[in-house]
Amino acid sequence: MRVTHLHLTDFRSYADQEIVLGPRVTTLVGRNGQGKTNVVEAVRYLSNLSSHRVAADAPLVRQGAERAVVRARVEKSGRSLAIEVTINLGKSNTARLGRAQAKPRDLLGALRTVVFAPEDLSLVKGEPAGRRVFMDELCVALQPAIAGDHSDYERVLRQRSSMLKTAKNARGDLTMLDIWDEKLAGLGGRIMAARLRAVALLAPHVAAAYEAVAPGGGHAQVSYATGLASAEGYAADASAADLGAVLLTRLQEVRAKEIERGVTMAGPHRDDLDIALGDMPAKGYASHGESWSCALALRLGSYELLTRDDGPDAHEDGEPVLILDDVFAELDTGRRAALADRLTEASQVLITAAVAEDVPQALRGEVLEVADGTVLAGSTHE
Repeated sequence: MRVTHLHLTDFRSYADQEIVLGPRVTTLVGRNGQGKTNVVEAVRYLSNLSSHRVAADAPLVRQGAERAVVRARVEKSGRSLAIEVTINLGKSNTARLGRAQAKPRDLLGALRTVVFAPEDLSLVKGEPAGRRVFMDELCVALQPAIAGDHSDYERVLRQRSSMLKTAKNARGDLTMLDIWDEKLAGLGGRIMAARLRAVALLAPHVAAAYEAVAPGGGHAQVSYATGLASAEGYAADASAADLGAVLLTRLQEVRAKEIERGVTMAGPHRDDLDIALGDMPAKGYASHGESWSCALALRLGSYELLTRDDGPDAHEDGEPVLILDDVFAELDTGRRAALADRLTEASQVLITAAVAEDVPQALRGEVLEVADGTVLAGSTHE
């Protein structure tokens, strides 16, 4: 899988920019603020319908414009597919898949990407929310239909939490809360089942990637951590129905506390991804270098998993596009070399760097200069 053409209209700093991307490696080089990261952010947006830099869509629209359009042509299994999303300020986004109008969610799965950026250090050192996003994005990449469950879960969670805030004045009638409990548990069970499967599939790839980028640095492990004690021992193939039943029981157990506090205290929105080096948790114990290696192993492990995914669409999709956004300046020589060694045969890698010399020679590929919000003609560095 690779992106062959990218067209940006009023996206970030680009009023109108068309970019032709070749196979293997393309490196976008430019000083900070010139627009190189905006290019890979657009590719990521087409893949995930979100940015890896900001939480909202508004900053993606060029100042003074009402909408931004990102178009791309994706090649996979010898076929070419056009995909497009329009980001509308103050209105719902729209999309096209091929020649047909589509819902933005319909684009999920058409292009798969894995992004490694400096912000990924927070996957190891930061709060659980970032790790939940990491797990859920991996779940959607493996099974795009799960995105609907995530959207529905967030809606039900908001409704239920709002009802909890008023439950003290409900005079004992909690019938509606019972209904929301069942809805939340059903959706939560499906999300938990997807996470369990994804993390179990990811774990061996993370261990192998960590050994490659930090030889002799210990054994990296990842596991799904849920607050539902009776669900901790569930296998990766645990059914959504069983997990939903466990969650429903837990919601009933903590209802009094929830009404007192006005928040939903159980569910996948409170779970985490445990990352460990040997017997110790990485957060709080890993050194800065070890934390970088863990973050890199999470992304490389995801890349390997999606490349080798044995799901029904694996053969058609092929490996995802790998995006390395300004990370080489953060890595020491050994980690740079180890990363380059693992990626020399990748179908498509998009790299951003302040200077080409930050990128190992073997991984530099075609270099595109970015200056003043314009992508200039490139040159090839073998």
